[in-house]
Amino acid sequence: MFEVLNIADGVARVKSPLLFEIGEELSVRVEQDGVTTAMTARVRAHIGPEDARITELELSA
Repeated sequence: MFEVLNIADGVARVKSPLLFEIGEELSVRVEQDGVTTAMTARVRAHIGPEDARITELELSA
């Protein structure tokens, strides 16, 4: 569902064909280095131009 651009300091910057509401919370699974972790992602912001939106997700376990 998401193309992950980067994850740093508990914030994931992602691209998605779907645009979620600011403050919306999603249940996600994050896979890093072969380990999958269930997390909650809260939509923090949408940045960038309209045709290339990047969504910032605040991650918590």
